[in-house]
Amino acid sequence: MRRRAYGHRTALALACLLLAPAASAADGQDQRYLGDTAPDLVAVLPRAPLAGTPRYETDRKVFRQTRKLAGTPRWQAATEDVKVDVPAMLRNFSCAAGVAMTEENAPRTAALLARLRKDVSHAVSAPKRHYQRKRPFLIDSGPVCQPRAELETSFDYPSGHTSWGWAVALTLAEADPSHAGAILARGRAYGESRVVCGAHNASAVEAGRTAAASVVAALHGVPEFRDDVAAARTEIRALRDQQQMTDAASCQAEISLLGPSPY
Repeated sequence: MRRRAYGHRTALALACLLLAPAASAADGQDQRYLGDTAPDLVAVLPRAPLAGTPRYETDRKVFRQTRKLAGTPRWQAATEDVKVDVPAMLRNFSCAAGVAMTEENAPRTAALLARLRKDVSHAVSAPKRHYQRKRPFLIDSGPVCQPRAELETSFDYPSGHTSWGWAVALTLAEADPSHAGAILARGRAYGESRVVCGAHNASAVEAGRTAAASVVAALHGVPEFRDDVAAARTEIRALRDQQQMTDAASCQAEISLLGPSPY
């Protein structure tokens, strides 16, 4: 009996030892690339507009003018752009890249974006807490494309959606430089969707792009990030070689809809 118990304990210990490296690797995928070295966006970004200033009044004007877009195809596109999960972002940028990207056929690209999202979210949280600027629909009345309860307890400046979308655009443009222009244009439209939606002021969208550029610039100093971008580049190239393409007609319709600035 002792020998059998010892055998069981030995097998269990060996199994734990073998599983430990895999667990550590999985945990590593959940960590930010930058750790605690993210840029201080409170120092980088211009201060949020103050009441009565020209920037503040311009934000109010843009919000009021864009309420007329409620119910239009551009409004519907903004509603779709509310989604921030990685599968949605791969889908959003597929037309721009000219290949249909999913978590299944582009796992390295998906993993890169999942980790990038953590860096962006961490960096943007500080200026949001610092400025605590109200969202536009709390200043002026008007329709919003997503449930207000999802927005009322968080702040406007900078736009987290825009920061995330522009960071994705910058990263995918680097991974797929032959389609960089179209990818960056889609990233611009993703941020503009937040103004169309009524969730963010125009100044918050502008600040979101600056926030994203700051984070991605810092990420270029991280070898692991550069390696993951290179892996995504290889993966996207393989998808193109395999003819895993997007539907040309629907993509042209998307480009026509999202190309013009809505404000």
